[in-house]
Amino acid sequence: MKHRVAGRTLGRERNQRKALIKTLLGSLVMHERITTTEAKAKEIKNFIDQVVNKAKEARSDVDRKVALLRGLNQDLPAMAAKKMLSDFSQRFETRQSGYVRVVKLEPRKTDGARMAIIEFV
Repeated sequence: MKHRVAGRTLGRERNQRKALIKTLLGSLVMHERITTTEAKAKEIKNFIDQVVNKAKEARSDVDRKVALLRGLNQDLPAMAAKKMLSDFSQRFETRQSGYVRVVKLEPRKTDGARMAIIEFV
């Protein structure tokens, strides 16, 4: 039974999964819209909310800014973290959560995997 087991494994070990999520988050921030499988899109949806909230908090809270920037750099590649601090923290200043949307597409032709587009609102 899978009681109290949260998150998806995505068919990878822990370190590979963390690297995949970091790369997907970086691509999403840089391109603002990516096409991936439905499971990956649903999984990074939670992470992107946390990252945007960290960026908004780092922008407003001067005392904890260094600690929040370190946390942001752990979650995102360097270029994506810079873009997150400049563009997205202003863009989503009034919004509390729900920064991305997942739009389902038809299955991939080769292997039948469910596909989705994840994009910023």
